[in-house]
Amino acid sequence: MNIVMETELVPGSLFEKLRKTNSGSVIFHYAVVKSQAGERPSSGIRFERGGDMEAEMSAIEADIRGRWPVDDILLVRRLGYLRVGDLISLVAVSAGASSAAFEACQYGLACIRKMASIKKTELFLD
Repeated sequence: MNIVMETELVPGSLFEKLRKTNSGSVIFHYAVVKSQAGERPSSGIRFERGGDMEAEMSAIEADIRGRWPVDDILLVRRLGYLRVGDLISLVAVSAGASSAAFEACQYGLACIRKMASIKKTELFLD
């Protein structure tokens, strides 16, 4: 399942969206807006749609499913202005084995961070 949202990402509400039947491991990774962007203090980040995000996320999901024996995948990306501490994205994976879940989640995180269909603008305090 893939979700693009402009509202707050609430961790507890998303757990139930991930199909966990027969899964021995469920991994959730949330990306958070940091207070520093390189050497500069940040006030937040603006994310804007720059293409077909849903299609790109579906391709990432298919790629993960082709590489690891996973039960389910949940990818979530936020749009809009996010302040320091806000949740940016979620990559969640359920699988029978923890090694597959961890590897698939780590790979999904690397892919979702490099999405070409989203424009990121760092906003600095200075």
